[in-house]
Amino acid sequence: MIARIWKGEVPLERSDEYLERMRAVAIPDYRSTEGNRGAFALRHVHDDRAEFLMLTFWDSEESIKAFAGDDVTAAKYYDFDADVLLEMVPHVDHYELYNE
Repeated sequence: MIARIWKGEVPLERSDEYLERMRAVAIPDYRSTEGNRGAFALRHVHDDRAEFLMLTFWDSEESIKAFAGDDVTAAKYYDFDADVLLEMVPHVDHYELYNE
């Protein structure tokens, strides 16, 4: 299994709005992709910003490609992201997941 992690920051005053968009659009999109084993939005508030971390779990690199495209290291953005995010980070991190 593979864990895929994306990070982004939004202004604190827009963090509730961004979380709702993630819950309404992004998480269902992740979860509807075959091979997705879970999608979680994490929020950490600090100073005047809120950091979001999307933690998703996948069966394989092929299942990630079905979600994100051929370049699995590229971040996938939604139409609302550019309006809210402070920076559009181009890449995500992947980790092999072991539970034994």
